[in-house]
Amino acid sequence: MLTALPMPEWAILWRPAWVALVLIYWCMALPGRTGVLVGWSVGMLLDVMAGTLLGQHALALAVIAFIAHKLHRRVRVLPVWQQGLTVFGLVFVFQALVLWINGIKGMPVTFNAYLAAPLISMLLWPWVFVVLRDTRRRFSVD
Repeated sequence: MLTALPMPEWAILWRPAWVALVLIYWCMALPGRTGVLVGWSVGMLLDVMAGTLLGQHALALAVIAFIAHKLHRRVRVLPVWQQGLTVFGLVFVFQALVLWINGIKGMPVTFNAYLAAPLISMLLWPWVFVVLRDTRRRFSVD
């Protein structure tokens, strides 16, 4: 819902990658239940919601779900601020793939616009982590 929230024109570039953040958390918290297929499915829903090329976000989310799934044992033991650096890298990969696909489609590519979302996502990671962890514990999701 936070991804679909309307924002002023100047703030759109600073929107965090909410879907990617939630997917990264669940890939690290429950790697047996959440993975590439969930990333692909959520990405297809995001493509339909955003009206973008079908499969654009699906590919990017599937790739970061794969990487997060492969790194989950190493990242889970890190402090939250170091996890934020990993999240920065994963969201940057997500944004780079979306940028690459937009470039293939012939859309104008502004690289600076795609650097803001990973930075904001990295700064929001500690709060996203705490909220999702507490929600998972409250509902006993294992």
